[in-house]
Amino acid sequence: MKTSSIQLQQVPQVGEFVATVKSRRSASIQPQVDGSLTRILVKSGDSVRAGQVLMTIDPLKQQATVDQQRSTEAQKKATLDYNERELERQKALFESGVTSKRDYEIALQNYQNSKADWEASTAARVTQQRQLAYYNLTAPFAGIVGDIPVHIGDYVSPQTLLTTVDENAELEAYIYIPTDRTADIRMGLPVQIVTSKGELIEATKVDFISPQVDNALQGILVKAPLHGSLEKFRNAQLIKARVVWNTSPTPTVPVLAVTRIGGQPFVYVAAQTDKGTVAKQRSVVLGDTVGNDYAVTSGLQPGDKVIVSGIQFLADGVPVQPIS
Repeated sequence: MKTSSIQLQQVPQVGEFVATVKSRRSASIQPQVDGSLTRILVKSGDSVRAGQVLMTIDPLKQQATVDQQRSTEAQKKATLDYNERELERQKALFESGVTSKRDYEIALQNYQNSKADWEASTAARVTQQRQLAYYNLTAPFAGIVGDIPVHIGDYVSPQTLLTTVDENAELEAYIYIPTDRTADIRMGLPVQIVTSKGELIEATKVDFISPQVDNALQGILVKAPLHGSLEKFRNAQLIKARVVWNTSPTPTVPVLAVTRIGGQPFVYVAAQTDKGTVAKQRSVVLGDTVGNDYAVTSGLQPGDKVIVSGIQFLADGVPVQPIS
């Protein structure tokens, strides 16, 4: 029978959690004004550049307000120009002694009032004109357009979600760790992102620990950066994350050496007795798999010789001829 000597290996102690992928740059596009949509210039999944127009809201009402304000501004400017000429005339008459100082002061006051009135009107026109920019909704940064639940002709308001723009770069894994592991959380804690089958996708580390506990989940939020491509990760994707609490030397046993009886794992150990070497059945407690081995949390000690071949023919106490 072939045997294998039990040795210590560095085995990670891990906790598995469901994490959420989130982009550091993800924007919900909502209007700052209300009105009817007149143009939708993109579709879901499009790549857009920063500043690119995504949608347009009907600006006619606002344009009319700007035109009206421009007319008011012109009227105020005409009044200002008249009062400026009148002020110059009254100043000349006052200096020549033809009119009184009171007439000059009245002209000065009228000029100052009309100037302030015109400046206020100009500022109001500029404000209304700047509002026109809000009728074109643009991408805040380069990214991918998400779902577009609205249609041309829909009436939208600042509470309406028009679409999203996600930059699938600078991604992070959001992991909520139970509060009973608070003492184990630390910066730089290794995190393994794995598939549902346990295959490693990416190894990363914790770079943020929330100072607060989430009331709803009663967990502590930690974040780990992700550098995988768009084919691996998407914003809002759920992934499996293994947090490696520590790594310690642990006995390991080959997977082929383990048998199960009623769900309980056993191994056969080559033990020396007065009658020679016999197979002794020993109950073990298994941990995670490490390659082709099981980590053994109890039941075996370093140096024990475990039988790894022909175990289907063994029984407790059967004499064996070990081969290393």
